[in-house]
Amino acid sequence: MSDKDFIESVRDRPGIYGLGGSYGDAVMFLIGFNEARSGGLLRGFTEWLVVRKGECSSLGWQALVLDEALPHIEGWGRHKLRNTNSQQEKEAVQLLLSLLREFLTVRDDVMALARMYAQYNSLHSQPPPEAA
Repeated sequence: MSDKDFIESVRDRPGIYGLGGSYGDAVMFLIGFNEARSGGLLRGFTEWLVVRKGECSSLGWQALVLDEALPHIEGWGRHKLRNTNSQQEKEAVQLLLSLLREFLTVRDDVMALARMYAQYNSLHSQPPPEAA
């Protein structure tokens, strides 16, 4: 089973993987699976999310996904979870798994991955915006 197929299976049937809708549980599950794959599953995911957003960020993938999934919820990154209900968390989990699947398409294409890293480098090579 490919990584994309595995993530699709988790997204479509989270219960058989022990996931009940908690964003924290989904994050821990993915971190564990990533460790089992010697870091190969998520390598480049944060950078891809930064490029997708089009602006530099010091946040990790866990927080970047939450900020996209819950734009109107107060707080940054995981602190947003304090102000969410279970349905919003489930939607954040679904977005996480969908984004990861989309990323895996890039990760598995050497040229697309090289372009992504070049864009990431370009974002970080730009001088910071001047304060007004």
